[in-house]
Amino acid sequence: MNALKLADLTAGLYLVATPIGNLRDITLRALDVLKQADYIACEDKRVTGKLLQSYDIENNGRLLVYNDHSKAGDRQHIAALIGQGCSVALVSDAGMPMISDPGYKLVRDCIDLGLSVTSVPGANAPLAALQLSGLPSDRFMFAGFLPSKDQARFEIFNELKSVEATLVFYETAPRLQASLEAILATLGDRPVAVVREITKMFEEARRDTVSRLIAHYKEKGAPKGEIVLLIAGAEKTDYSDAQIEAMLRDALETMSSKDASAFVAEQTGLPRKQLYNLVLSMKDA
Repeated sequence: MNALKLADLTAGLYLVATPIGNLRDITLRALDVLKQADYIACEDKRVTGKLLQSYDIENNGRLLVYNDHSKAGDRQHIAALIGQGCSVALVSDAGMPMISDPGYKLVRDCIDLGLSVTSVPGANAPLAALQLSGLPSDRFMFAGFLPSKDQARFEIFNELKSVEATLVFYETAPRLQASLEAILATLGDRPVAVVREITKMFEEARRDTVSRLIAHYKEKGAPKGEIVLLIAGAEKTDYSDAQIEAMLRDALETMSSKDASAFVAEQTGLPRKQLYNLVLSMKDA
């Protein structure tokens, strides 16, 4: 059998990756699915319409809107089409569907209904940024967009303080400086990478410590374009549970629960909230 021969699509949901910048970053299989699918569910008809035009693929009224504003009824409609024997391609404006977009609800519903779900993989900004970052890639955690509020950013960094894996986020240019300052305040002066405009003409990966990047962007101004922010993970702690409890008990002899948690957090690098909860459980025991 010829592996490059075009196969007819069967009824089901097809998760199709689209380019994240360079239009040549699309697979032959993705093009086949976009040509053949009975319907194409997309975030924005204008964006996907232009994409199809770039590859000389006919629209023929096949586009359906599925985005952050879609409701359960929209998912039910798409599932009903598949149940009637149709093939539906799901695309995002750029990259892999399901990566920081609403696609998972549709996939979940299709799985629950016993409908076929197929991945047609391709370009992915977080993974491309990880490749370019120079940070460890054997263990990583993608956490989507960072919150827009300062307090929420501090909270998420504190929650992830002890994660021993490279942390990967989406961030906007206007908020980058505030996020770097929050990282320095909560996680310390870790190695980070700011990767922007991936696969585009002005692609850039800037790698340094947090403090140096803060100084760089204060001098040069915020970068332009779409940004992936990567942070080195926590170093593996050498403290056992028994040692941590002993440190907390010693601190509690002269400090409040809150201050003891903060003190031991500073000593061990563990999240303050985690230690505070441990203090409460020790008192209840």
